[in-house]
Amino acid sequence: MSDELDMEGEAGVPIWAAFGDLMSVLLGTFVLILVGVIGVQLQLSHRLDEEVKQRQAEQQRRTSLEQALAAPLAAGRVTLVDGRIGIRGNVLFALNSDQLQPEGRELLKSLAGPLTRYLTSRDEILMVSGFTDDQQVHDGNRHFADNWELSAERALTVTRALVAEGVPASSVFAAAFGSQQPVDSNQSEEGRAKNRRVEIAPIPKPSATAAVPHGP
Repeated sequence: MSDELDMEGEAGVPIWAAFGDLMSVLLGTFVLILVGVIGVQLQLSHRLDEEVKQRQAEQQRRTSLEQALAAPLAAGRVTLVDGRIGIRGNVLFALNSDQLQPEGRELLKSLAGPLTRYLTSRDEILMVSGFTDDQQVHDGNRHFADNWELSAERALTVTRALVAEGVPASSVFAAAFGSQQPVDSNQSEEGRAKNRRVEIAPIPKPSATAAVPHGP
């Protein structure tokens, strides 16, 4: 009788040991899954926090720019859309010309101070972009080969005027878009007038590593 009990006890030991091993594996798997879920949640939470911070920074940047340009905006001399300052071409230049008109020069003079203050302690620079309508430059105009050159010269003229009024030369550059990226239809004179414009937009400064070309 005792021999039978001993045999039953010995047979039961491996069963409980195997059960314990199985529970350990299940517990370990559960812990790994739990750790993975927590890690994913933390990563998503971090991404959400970064996105919120970026949106807040962008909103703060736009609010700061609106405050800096409050006077010219209130006077209707400029527009501010998505952080881009827009100036009608006919305010700055005569048709097919890159020479500043008196009104345009005074406007840029009024903008230079607020823009300079805005750039203070900011890791941004100003991109001055020239745009035209889709009408070809008059054949009799020998100054410009096409709309690309006209828009480039106008952007350079505005850039130089801002620098002359105190905007740091290292914080502004010119870009030309010709008749590309219109804001209105070129089928009407009103639309073409809107497309002949100059925009001034703050953008992030290029990093030092991106500016230095890498060798092969």
